[in-house]
Amino acid sequence: MSNFKELLPKITTFIFDVDGVLSDGMVITLPDGDQIRRMNIKDGYALQYAVKKGYNIAIISGGSSESVRSRFTGLGITDVFLKASNKIEIFENYLQSKNITKEQVLYMGDDIPDYHVMLQSGVATCPKNAAIEIKHISQYISDKNGGRGCVRDVIEQVLRCQGKWFDEQAHKW
Repeated sequence: MSNFKELLPKITTFIFDVDGVLSDGMVITLPDGDQIRRMNIKDGYALQYAVKKGYNIAIISGGSSESVRSRFTGLGITDVFLKASNKIEIFENYLQSKNITKEQVLYMGDDIPDYHVMLQSGVATCPKNAAIEIKHISQYISDKNGGRGCVRDVIEQVLRCQGKWFDEQAHKW
């Protein structure tokens, strides 16, 4: 494969894992069983901006924390799949329901449960600190760790490539 940026003009859809991608992987478990994750504000800005620009965004996580759903719905993301024991099945159903081709999808994962989905995505990406197996199949490895701006990195690259990154909508949250 040549430069992964050659694939970015086709991207209409971003799909992200949570733990290790949108969060730094550290979790605090509360007495009621809910879990608190640390997430990057710049990733959040890029996510809500991509929603405004009309991109499809989905979250597929094996976790079950409703606080995760709340975080992403607050950014305008409505397709949040938690308790995902079979990510490839959710991925395929999502694409079919939205009439999206695999070539239109940029997926970012960091660990073994993301492996099969990444093989089926148009552009497979990962954070700098992803598992080695994931790095081997990624077309792009961010220079940022999970929860430290890797999501902003890939969203910004796609939107810049498509001429949609910095305009009047960019100045409003």
